[in-house]
Order: sequence, then structure tokens, then C-alpha cells
Amino acid sequence: MAVSSEPPLPATAHAKPGPTLDTHPVRVPLRWFRPTIRIRLTLLYGGMFLMAGVVLLAIIYLFAANTLKEGTLEIQVFGTNITLGKANCHDLPSVGTVNDINAAIDKCLRNQRAAVLQTFLNRSLLALLGLTVVAFAFGYAMAGRVLSPLGRITRTAQRVAGSDLHRRIELGGPDDELKELADTFDEMLDRLDRAFESQRRFVANASHELRTPLAINRTLLEVQLADPDASPELAQLGKTLLATNERSEQLVEGLLLLARSENKIVDKKPVDLAEVASRALDQARAEAQAKGVEIRGVRQQAFVQGNGVLLERIALNLVQNAVRYNIKDEGWVEVTTEPQQDYAVLIVSNTGPAVPAYEVDNLFEPFRRLRTERTGSDKGVGLGLTIVRAAVRAHDGTTTAHPRAGGGLVIRVVLPRDKTTNEQATQDKTSITAHTDTPPGTPTPG
Repeated sequence: MAVSSEPPLPATAHAKPGPTLDTHPVRVPLRWFRPTIRIRLTLLYGGMFLMAGVVLLAIIYLFAANTLKEGTLEIQVFGTNITLGKANCHDLPSVGTVNDINAAIDKCLRNQRAAVLQTFLNRSLLALLGLTVVAFAFGYAMAGRVLSPLGRITRTAQRVAGSDLHRRIELGGPDDELKELADTFDEMLDRLDRAFESQRRFVANASHELRTPLAINRTLLEVQLADPDASPELAQLGKTLLATNERSEQLVEGLLLLARSENKIVDKKPVDLAEVASRALDQARAEAQAKGVEIRGVRQQAFVQGNGVLLERIALNLVQNAVRYNIKDEGWVEVTTEPQQDYAVLIVSNTGPAVPAYEVDNLFEPFRRLRTERTGSDKGVGLGLTIVRAAVRAHDGTTTAHPRAGGGLVIRVVLPRDKTTNEQATQDKTSITAHTDTPPGTPTPG
């Protein structure tokens, strides 16, 4: 039997470690009080002025007190009264020793000095208070002027965060640290813009080059499938290859459209969202009828400035997405357009599988779908909602989505409204009746 030569562990080694005390606790900042840099600079400027004013006032007060104490004051004696400035000494003894009269005069002088110093102090404090208020206001204005370049940098960074790399600060003024920061930021944006533009060109060029061979493959497969002497195995293989080739063509077209939609819209024209949505519904109506999905909605005239092809693609992708991921023979799709004060709104809602709220944003990412329910579709390549978001951003709009109670999604597209065209259309009475797909007596879905 082997005996271990290692010494036994002490009893304390098997005991549980005791609690440790944090000698350097972390202080949690107060979230309700977070002064801005401008406020902090204002407090700094005003506080420094106040401290300097208090020190200056104390020095002047001491000098004045010392001067009044050491100097001599002229007095006039009228009978038994002594008049000295604003302090009156009454009832001087008419009969008495010189010492009594001198003591009374000294008391009068002390009262006079105290009155003068108190008046000086009161007026000086009032003047200091007024100047302090002026100093804080001046400091606030100067801090705003000094920090205005930082405000421009912040606003530009916020626009860039919204995927607008075409914005630049272009800060003028003296060649100081802030201008150097702004120029560096602009240079960084230029490099990022060039990098993304190069990526978009590569995707567009590669997709364009792939269109021709894919079209040739499709033609060859269709010719082979049209051969009556082809064996059943060969025909089945041709159908499989043709479906694969069709998905590849859809992917290439989607990449081309995505690269195009990410560019800024330069040539804008008035486009009616109601008309765009109606054309998209016409293209998707056959697919909806084949799946037994009912189309609903009331579309009011709402003009925007943009590219008609991209706007129609936005509506078509939303409608196709709503039809394909729906409940067969029981579902519905509601498409609504409405003008608001400054915006035109397109809303597409549908029944369908339940969508967790935390997965909604992922649906707008390229090639992302919702679990197996959304990957079971034999159509689409996962770029539909991505193209929608990119095209809406190119039109300076926003896209939001949230799960619908009972399953499905509600997607809302908000675009800047073309007020001039809307007013002209209202005056001309060109569109009084709204487009509708809701059958009579059909309740509006919630």
C-alpha cells in the first residue's frame, strides 16, 4: 500500500471562504443630473467670476475700513449737537470735562465709520450680484459659441448613423483643434463612402455579369424540357435545375436592386403611393388567390417625391412578403395608404405565424428569415425586406414593423410628403374616390 508523501492540507483549506469586503466601491452616477458641457462651462465661468468678485470686494472693504480708522474726519459743532455726514450725535454734554466731550465725539465717529462701511458693503454686494448674473449669461453665450462646432459634428454623426454617408461637416473658421477634428471626421466619412461605393459597384458588376450565363442556362433547360423524347428521370432533373436556376436569377436581380436602392435618389418625380400600391396588388393578386388569401384595404391619394420604380418595388415586396407568409385559405392582407400633415404613409398588415418582437429587426437583414416557418417558402431569396428598408432610406423615409396580435406583421413605411402635388390634386379634384379592396360588409381587421 503506497503512502503519499505530501503533507496533509490544513483545516482552513477545506473551509468555505468568508465574505470579502469591497474596499473600493463603485459609485453609480446620478442619472437625473447630467449637466451638459455648456452648462458646466457656464458654471465654471460664473463661479470663477463670483470668486474673483468676492476676493476683490473683501480687499476693498479691508482697505476702506483701515482708511476710515486711521484717517481724520472734519466735524462741525452746533450748540450741543455734532453733525458728521449722515450720523448725528445728539445731546452732547454742555457742561463737562474735555474727556467726556472727546469720548462722545469718538463714539460718534465710530458710528459714522460703521454706517459708511455697512452702506459700502450693501451696495457692493448688490453690484456683485448683478454682475454675477451678467457673467453667467455671458458665459452661457460664450460656451455656446465655443461649442457650436461640436454641435455640428454631433448632428452630422447622427445623420451618418442613419446610413447617410453623403453628409459632411465642412466646418469653417480658424484653423484650431475643432476644425482639425471636423476635417478628420470628414476625411473618415470620405473613406467610408468610397469603401461602400466600391462594394456596391462590385456587387452590381458581379450580378450583372451573372445574368447572361443564368439566362443561357434557363434557355437550355427549357429546350431540354420541351423535348418529348426526354426520359422521366431527365425531365425531373431538368425541372429541379430550372427551379434552382430561377432562384439564382432572383438572387442576382435582388442584389442588383439592393445595390441600386442604396444609392441616393437624385432624379425625383411626384409619385402617388395609392397608385403604386394598387399596381403592386395587381401583380400579387394571382398569387394571393391561389393561396386563398383575401386582399383588403383603403388607399387614399398620397403623393411623394421619389423614383417610381423603387417605390413600386417597395410596395410589391411588402405585399408579396405578406401573401407568402400567411395562412392558407383563411388569411388576409390589408394595404393602406394615407396622407398626413408632413408625411405619406404606406401600411401593410397580414395574418400569419406569430413573430416574436425580438426577431422583427432581424427580418430586415439580408438573407435572414424567421425560423423554419419562413424558410419553408419556395420563393424569394431573403432580400425582400432588406430592399424595402434600403429603398425607403434612399427616399429619406423610415420603416417600422411590429408583431400583430394573433400572428403576422404590421409594417409601416413613412415617406416625406409632396405637399405641392397633393394641394394641386385636391384643387383639381382629380382623385376624390379612394382605391379599396374591402368587400361590402367586410369588417376592417385589427
